[in-house]
Amino acid sequence: MKWLLIVSAVALAGQVAARAGAGADRADTSGGVVTLPSAAGRSEAIPGVVVTLPAPPAPIAAAPKAEPPKVAAAPKAEPPKPTETTLPPIPPAARSSSPTHPLVAETTVQPIPPASDNRPPVLPRAAPVYPAGFEDDSAVFCQTKIGHWTEADARALLGEPSRQRLALGEAKSETGLILAFADPTGRYKELELDFAHQTGALRGVFAYPWKMTWQECRRLWGARITARKANQGRTFYSYLNRRLDVLVDPAGKVISLGLY
Repeated sequence: MKWLLIVSAVALAGQVAARAGAGADRADTSGGVVTLPSAAGRSEAIPGVVVTLPAPPAPIAAAPKAEPPKVAAAPKAEPPKPTETTLPPIPPAARSSSPTHPLVAETTVQPIPPASDNRPPVLPRAAPVYPAGFEDDSAVFCQTKIGHWTEADARALLGEPSRQRLALGEAKSETGLILAFADPTGRYKELELDFAHQTGALRGVFAYPWKMTWQECRRLWGARITARKANQGRTFYSYLNRRLDVLVDPAGKVISLGLY
């Protein structure tokens, strides 16, 4: 009950202080009388009670702003260091009669399928057909055509000429045209045919052997000849018993055979 009286006095004193002014720091209640109601309904004065009012509550400080937790960076992973590994030596391969390397797998070569029926057939090239005696000696064969062949006849058998040159007489006048042909038989490096300027008929043949000496000519055709010196140290031989001239270089190698 006594505590109830004290609480009531405190409340009453608060009202008194509020009326006196909010600027007073402290209420002077010395000698003052506080009247409190009693339990029996009577008012009871408590002299000499000093009531100290509580100070206004301090302002509530703002809570510090929470910072997000710092996450420590994970340490940078280092690449793994290569480890050295020593492999056991490869055992020598066993000897085998097969030439295939032991580490190389054998492969089966598939046969080439036959050509389709839709493709045009490939005909074998037929061998050229030459007149009788031409393959025995092409130069001698052409000699038999002197006075009969024209340029067209020569082209029909020997093909197109590789080159041509003028035939000059003693006064260096133009007397004919000489056409050079490859020998289809391969007996000579080249054949030259001399056609007369006035008639157009074949009048001479020049054959260039691959490898022939003057000694071989003497064994083949004898030694009934006449000889005269030519330019560049060469010698010009003319047979007396046949229509044949031979031009030989200083080393005895045959340069050309002339048939007329």
